[in-house]
Amino acid sequence: MPAALPGVDLVLNIDLVLASTSRYRAELLRRLTPTFRQIAPLVDEGRHGDEAPEALAARLALAKAEAVAATTPHALVIGSDQVAAEGTSVLGKPGSAAAAHAQLTACSGREVRFLTALALVDTRTVPWCTATALDITRVRFRSLDAAEIARYVAREQPLDCAGSFKVEGLGISLFERVDSSDPSALVGLPLIALCRLLRAAGVSVP
Repeated sequence: MPAALPGVDLVLNIDLVLASTSRYRAELLRRLTPTFRQIAPLVDEGRHGDEAPEALAARLALAKAEAVAATTPHALVIGSDQVAAEGTSVLGKPGSAAAAHAQLTACSGREVRFLTALALVDTRTVPWCTATALDITRVRFRSLDAAEIARYVAREQPLDCAGSFKVEGLGISLFERVDSSDPSALVGLPLIALCRLLRAAGVSVP
């Protein structure tokens, strides 16, 4: 692996690219810097057979970063992917109120793991330098009745969120407990791990 480049300021002296159009990830990244670009990665996000949830999240985070890196020389590209899993079952984004209601019903009283993978691809080097990380957050849902679930889905419309909730909003009311080493990971971008990878790449944070 090539040596890290001399330290540069995160805001002023680097082309930082988020390989995602997610507004949630963008809001998180703005905690570190207002200066970055967002590019949509053209990646098939389908699961490969009975691929383990951890492997699925890691593969997709790296694939997203590499897809965007191929078009952005002299940049640092951030890819991230989150997979919600109950046992070996993967819980996707619901897409509809009915699916969200069904998903939350299945999660009621259970523990769900949220696997948030991160990949940082440095195209300032030849060959590229790549680093990865994986955060595992465990969420214990309360026992939820049908009326609670219906009210929640109607109020927050969490249709584009894995697990059918928004932890940064009313979704926090659904839980008994959240066990995590990085509270930002559950929203979609593990900032503690990202800061670590950026520092290793020679970027000054803060």
